[in-house]
Amino acid sequence: PAGPAGTGKTETTKDLAKALGVNCVVFNCGDNLDYKFMGKFFSGLAQCGAWACFDEFNRIPVAVLSVCSTQYKTVLDAIRARKEKFQFEDVEISLRPTIMAYITMNPGYPGRAELPESLKALFRPVSMVVPDLALICEIMLMAEGFQMSKILSRKFVILYKLCEDLLSKSRHYDWKLRAIKTTLYVAGGMKRDAPELSEDKVLLRALRDFNLGKLTSDDTSIFMGLLNDLFPKTLELVPRAVDATFEGKVREAALELGYQADEMFCLKISQLRELFVVRWSVFLLGPAGCGKTAIWRTLMKAQLSLGEKTIYKPINPKSVTRNELYGYLHPATREWKEGLMSVTFRDMSNNKVNKHQWIVLDGDIDAEWIESMNTVMDDNKMLTLASNERIPLSASMRLLLEINHMVHCSPATVSRGGVIYVNAEDVGWKPVVDSWIERLPAGGGPPPAA
Repeated sequence: PAGPAGTGKTETTKDLAKALGVNCVVFNCGDNLDYKFMGKFFSGLAQCGAWACFDEFNRIPVAVLSVCSTQYKTVLDAIRARKEKFQFEDVEISLRPTIMAYITMNPGYPGRAELPESLKALFRPVSMVVPDLALICEIMLMAEGFQMSKILSRKFVILYKLCEDLLSKSRHYDWKLRAIKTTLYVAGGMKRDAPELSEDKVLLRALRDFNLGKLTSDDTSIFMGLLNDLFPKTLELVPRAVDATFEGKVREAALELGYQADEMFCLKISQLRELFVVRWSVFLLGPAGCGKTAIWRTLMKAQLSLGEKTIYKPINPKSVTRNELYGYLHPATREWKEGLMSVTFRDMSNNKVNKHQWIVLDGDIDAEWIESMNTVMDDNKMLTLASNERIPLSASMRLLLEINHMVHCSPATVSRGGVIYVNAEDVGWKPVVDSWIERLPAGGGPPPAA
């Protein structure tokens, strides 16, 4: 399958395998894969008869893809000849004819290669287009218990279409299928938490509270105007859902850490906590000095004071090479060398004690390293390594990417994560000066280092 991000390429393949009762292995491809690794993969598939879905297959180097076509053709020829055993790379292996390989591609995105003609001939192309969002909304709302699902789904899709057309073309905006599904899950949770509210008020609250966190200051007023037009005379009647106990702990934590517990700062912390419930990867986005680090540090302290054990592991992905980040197979010895992410993921995945575990990636994003996280950030929740190891993202684990911009992100990456955007004016200069004054010694003199 080939098509833009969020059209259901991988999920369609997985659902087909599920319907037929076949094991389907999803593997996220990258430019660190070589022909020996792919040979092992095809050999294993042939012997167990499983399906494989190679995500982002066109990220593999062209030289490796050419060899892949020969390897897979050997398997297909054996199936056509109805062989029970066949020679694969000088080794005789058994063959189960249920083996199948699927490849998904995002054509035209950076870091993608064109498939060789020899490989294209082995696969049947299927073009995926954007599905009917109104129908998906209606069914999901119905599944979440909404009686007025048809009317509300129409309003929902109209709002997201207008946002796509009228709001600024910021790189971190995503108004497609993944964003729609997440907002609908939030609406379902709010309906169960506040059964006394009417359904249009519940959906309005979900749309407002879930989307305001990612909007720039210029777009916020336009978005609120659109909500007011679609839900007339309702907006002011629906206050934001507030967890008084948590927000009290946030203010205490901010003051203990030497920050100013102003309204906007506390709101961003609450939005980050709410987003962590429905998204396992979050982009904390904003210019330098706007308080991004202060936001997640305060949230961590507030959660600890609530008795929720929280740990974090900071990593700067741009300070190391890609091999040092994810690990690699030594080209001569074929020995696996661990990387920062593989060790961190394995340690956290095996840890059942902590309620919250964050991997904080602080540094600019580029396609070279972030694309290898695609299967972690989407519904697969799995880190796939070049050693053929698959490390699952446990329920307590979250990815927090602290970044200044998303200029080098492809739409595939943007759609997989939630976004909290911190505007430069959200904090401003006054809280910084107030905190500086509070640190001044009583007898005068310079303040201690922060």
